[in-house]
Amino acid sequence: MHRTEVVVTGLGAITPLGGDVASTWEALLAGESGIRGGVLRGHEDAGLPGTVAGTMAVDPAELLTPVQARRLDRSQQAALAAAAEAWTDAGAPDVAPDRLASAIGTGIGGVRTLLKEDDVLETAGTRRVSPRTVPMLMPNAAAALISIEYGARAGVYTPVSACSSGAEAIALGARLIRAGEADVVIAGGTEAAITPITVAGFVQAQALSRHAAEPASASRPFAADRSGFVLSEGAAVVVLESAEHARARGAHVHAVLAGAGIAADAHHITAPAPDGSGQVSAMRKALAQAGLAPERISHVNAHATGTPVGDTAEAHAIREVFGRATVTAPKAALGHLFGAAGAIEALIAVLSVEHGVIPPTRNLTTAGVGPDIDLDVVAERRDAPQEAVLSNSFGFGGQNVSLVVTRARHHTSRTAPTAP
Repeated sequence: MHRTEVVVTGLGAITPLGGDVASTWEALLAGESGIRGGVLRGHEDAGLPGTVAGTMAVDPAELLTPVQARRLDRSQQAALAAAAEAWTDAGAPDVAPDRLASAIGTGIGGVRTLLKEDDVLETAGTRRVSPRTVPMLMPNAAAALISIEYGARAGVYTPVSACSSGAEAIALGARLIRAGEADVVIAGGTEAAITPITVAGFVQAQALSRHAAEPASASRPFAADRSGFVLSEGAAVVVLESAEHARARGAHVHAVLAGAGIAADAHHITAPAPDGSGQVSAMRKALAQAGLAPERISHVNAHATGTPVGDTAEAHAIREVFGRATVTAPKAALGHLFGAAGAIEALIAVLSVEHGVIPPTRNLTTAGVGPDIDLDVVAERRDAPQEAVLSNSFGFGGQNVSLVVTRARHHTSRTAPTAP
């Protein structure tokens, strides 16, 4: 039976490391950090002193028209900015509207708008609340806005699965193409939820890094002294396309989205299953769909948020599937983009196979890799062919997504940004 091949023809991003794909990639390879201190100034009385977070390197409002910026939540602004870059990078595919779909995941949606307008209601009354409040806060708005912008009528989808949302949207996009429901899908994730209430909630859950005194080294995935994650914001979008459609229009293919695996822990709302069964299942499903044995994977782009329990669980799951695998953890530089994390890391996996390089994992120099992490964690960039990369994204609720990206056949690489 013929199996439709899904390829990646467009990339777009706005992250704590850069305002586009090239600047993000270059900063990541150079080992730079997008984590900044003093993000929530003025909330010391609420018990949030010294907050560090990964704010976007460029204000997404500056990339849009004034009317768009005024009418959109920050998470929606980021999604539209990333989508515009991805669509342009893909060559603005000529595709029938009924064969074009949009799938943009988010973990929280327009929480900044919700909080702002609630303050307006409390201080100024109902008449001062914006009539755009609901479309600005609803989680599906980013996917809908992209559908409207590009005329995508094959469907609008919004996976909301915490930290795995962006990866799930990409998996869904590939599924739509393989099912024959679309030829092209604009897929990815977005998040802009650095607010006092979200930070306070994570503080109370003891999930955030306690290394706030040194913002650039606060996010320490797989490190022996890791203490929690750093909340970040941004968006990443890819254009997925059937290989046949891409070939017919002569599109540049960055990589092949060869497999996607989705599984659930069915264990706990925030903690991973102790035996790692859900994560193992997602990875094995992705490998099976890609038709690859574990030894064919060049490296694993780990979910690795920097929490003591989470990193250990993932390390054990990776060991069960691959043995002592080579891994990288981009959240050391980017922080945790929550609903956008899976999308930006899938994009990084695409760039890794396209340009033959494994990005470094920051912040392993002081204490080294934890004794509970029996993996080859890449601390300095490695330049070597990457034929296949598996990218993990695991979310609260026990939702696990793994994506396998492989090098495109008849590959002709564009010039890659390189670190100084």
